[in-house]
Amino acid sequence: MSKKTDRCNKPFENLITDETRKHARAARKEMRKSVKALLPPEFVAHRRKARKEVLMAWRSVLDSAIERTEKHEKAK
Repeated sequence: MSKKTDRCNKPFENLITDETRKHARAARKEMRKSVKALLPPEFVAHRRKARKEVLMAWRSVLDSAIERTEKHEKAK
């Protein structure tokens, strides 16, 4: 996997102070904890497995597209 550039990691670096960014991250972390506390563990596990299946489906779509592209390039 490629590394993200600094620009991707901090897209609003010039607009948002480090302190604001720190508080936003802390708020996001706490919000995730509160939502997770509302959901039963089985739901969280099921959601994680479902997300993995969706990602694997997209991987398959991309692999197929890459194969078709490579076949087309070899045919030239």
